[in-house]
Amino acid sequence: MSQQFQHDVLVIGSGAAGLSLALTLPSHLRIAVLSKGDLANGSTFWAQGGVAAVLDDTDTVQSHVEDTLNAGGGLCHEDAVRFTVEHSRESIQWLIDQGVPFTRDEHASDDDRGFEFHLTREGGHSHRRIIHAADATGAAIFTTLLAQARQRPNIELLEQRVAVDLITERRLGLDGDRCLGAYVLDRSTGEVDTFGARFTVLATGGAAKVYLYTSNPDGACGDGIAMAWRAGCRVANLEFNQFHPTCLYHPQAKSFLITEALRGEGGLLKLPNGERFMPRFDPRAELAPRDIVARAIDHEMKRLGVDCVYLDISHKPAEFVKSHFPTVYERCLTFGIDITQQAIPVVPAAHYTCGGVMVDDQGHTDVPGLYAIGETSFTGLHGANRMASNSLLECFVYGRSASADIVAKLAAVDMPLALPCWDASQVTDSDEDVIIAHNWDELRRFMWDYVGIVRTNKRLQRAEHRVRLLLDEIDEFYSNYKVSRDLIELRNLAQVAELMIRSAMQRKESRGLHYTLDYPDMLAEARDTILQPPTYAD
Repeated sequence: MSQQFQHDVLVIGSGAAGLSLALTLPSHLRIAVLSKGDLANGSTFWAQGGVAAVLDDTDTVQSHVEDTLNAGGGLCHEDAVRFTVEHSRESIQWLIDQGVPFTRDEHASDDDRGFEFHLTREGGHSHRRIIHAADATGAAIFTTLLAQARQRPNIELLEQRVAVDLITERRLGLDGDRCLGAYVLDRSTGEVDTFGARFTVLATGGAAKVYLYTSNPDGACGDGIAMAWRAGCRVANLEFNQFHPTCLYHPQAKSFLITEALRGEGGLLKLPNGERFMPRFDPRAELAPRDIVARAIDHEMKRLGVDCVYLDISHKPAEFVKSHFPTVYERCLTFGIDITQQAIPVVPAAHYTCGGVMVDDQGHTDVPGLYAIGETSFTGLHGANRMASNSLLECFVYGRSASADIVAKLAAVDMPLALPCWDASQVTDSDEDVIIAHNWDELRRFMWDYVGIVRTNKRLQRAEHRVRLLLDEIDEFYSNYKVSRDLIELRNLAQVAELMIRSAMQRKESRGLHYTLDYPDMLAEARDTILQPPTYAD
């Protein structure tokens, strides 16, 4: 039997962005935080790097802003970049106050920087400004914020809840566009429950699972982007998907990245015949930027028709390899690969979705009462290429700003009246779930082949044709059978794939993460790619 729930704020997504927002809301509000799997299944937990922020006395806001603009290929919105960076220090202080165990600087007392935590420097940054918790920053942040949320009696943390669709006034045939909550599948009962809320927040992460190879956990299916699109929100710059060059290629190895530090310590990229290829693409060879290395690997895989290339550090002493890369060594060994003696099979992997649902500095979408924060959103911060460690910062800054905006609007927004229950009277249990599995595999394969690291008009046209056929087939299946997590995710993933393809077809240039052989040059004027859904245009 389906249930009805009412909350002041419904947060769909339990990662850094969603928990930050929930924890900064007043304690008298009833808040629901939904996770479609276990609470730790999101991308936040697996983030290894850190959070970029202006923390050192020798660093400046202007320097961080300029570094971000330089990395973004001319497409960053300077006002959004400045807003984010100006709020970076207070966001980090908030995390410290929550108890996040950032790595301390052993030499802090010996200098006059006035900051006691260790800062690292990453690609694109001109200063040491990455605060971290060893090499497991995401886990440290998530564990701390989750512990804080568990102590708040007004926050309900609900696992195994998959949002199906947003409930809007327009969907119900009412005057207006306001979001009133969401229909949510309870995986433990198989029923779709109704969640009414004064404010709804999408914090569902990105859509990297649209590709065959990804560094993201299984849940990164673009759910928030697809739901917002169906509700009438514009999306922007979905052609920009960041790929990490080296992900372990093995049938049992899901989402395991081979750190860039391995190349930094002398690891060489090779073809199956043992030949190096990076010197042909860039004078920096294996130490070229991520996008260049990823494109080179993609080119060689397509040229030769091979499934992977190889990253080889076996020419280094075994003890050096084991001491510098213990995690990589142990993980590869579990798959029968001794990296002190063998090359590691690798492929590029989709890593981060730079585009998303269009929002302002408070996380507002085009639909009143609906917010989007974190990787789900498009703030203008990342432009055409995300700079390292700015993404976690965006989660905290916009989670906190959206929370403040909700507080400011509380008095003017009433709890929605009783909402209609989900209607499952016309559907039956599916006896053809194999269709979902086949469509899922087909979608991710043609997105990898045709809308991946290197694109052409012909590849995009093929992808567009196939995704439209898939969307029709999925829509028919969705209309006739009971929903499941797999079906919901497939529906959302296909919708976001179609938006990515349309976005890529509109950009007649190569800029940042979007590289096409038909338009290899960058245009003089930088413009965002903005798509409007039919409901928004009406």
